[in-house]
Amino acid sequence: MTNSMTAFSRSSEEHVWGSLVWELRSVNHRYLDVIIKLPEELRSIENEVRKRLNKKIKRGKVECNLRYKAAENKQSKLCVNEEYVDEVMRACQVISTKLHQPSEMDVIEVLKWPGVLESAEMDLNPAINSALSLFDIAINNMLESRQSEGQRLQVMIEERCKAMTLIVSTERQRQPLVLEKIRKKLIKKVEELKINYDKDRFEQELVYIAQKMDVDEELDRLESHFVEVEEIFKRNEPVGRRLDFIMQEFNREANTLGSKSTDIETTQAAVELKVLIEQMREQVQNIE
Repeated sequence: MTNSMTAFSRSSEEHVWGSLVWELRSVNHRYLDVIIKLPEELRSIENEVRKRLNKKIKRGKVECNLRYKAAENKQSKLCVNEEYVDEVMRACQVISTKLHQPSEMDVIEVLKWPGVLESAEMDLNPAINSALSLFDIAINNMLESRQSEGQRLQVMIEERCKAMTLIVSTERQRQPLVLEKIRKKLIKKVEELKINYDKDRFEQELVYIAQKMDVDEELDRLESHFVEVEEIFKRNEPVGRRLDFIMQEFNREANTLGSKSTDIETTQAAVELKVLIEQMREQVQNIE
């Protein structure tokens, strides 16, 4: 299964107690890097969110952002701490007596005193349970997006491999013709110089030249890499790192093919291979 590391998902829900919105973004990364942003009221679910995400995703930089808004009729109710108010009033009366300045209590001033008003505890369990269930929906939606994009990338890579296979096949068929062309060129050059030469020694030099320009080994390795790419795509696991390694091997063989080239057609073939490899390499960076 081929998954892309680039995806986005947004899931939301409305309830009588408020609303929840999950936004998940994923981009390519060498390893799994998770950033979770939660409202203070729901900070307790961070470990569970991280655990659930780690089960589903192995690579990528993933940002998870949860927005929570309590319904207006469910906002924290203010409660008066009556015992503390009594203490505040007694303290005020003591001070007024000592100052011999009796004064009426200002209700607003008393309410402003720290600790007089308290927020009633809200039951956050419905929000917590819904946030986790909604996260499962959001992560599954993102996985579908990653899989869809991953399949597109797989098709693109397979198409490039087919194009490379055709180039390799053509070059393999051309090699005997290239050697014969070099042989005729050398004979013509010797004849133009009108010198006597040892035919046996001449053939030995041709064999030496043929060995130096022999690219069968490079072509064989390229073909083996094509087969390996097919096998990698059959794995039910993240394949991005394996594909990245194969791209390096592809590039190495294409460079060697170009360095051994003795004719313009082989040089062009090596360049075409490197262009296709670079196109694949750029996309492989996005595969999980």
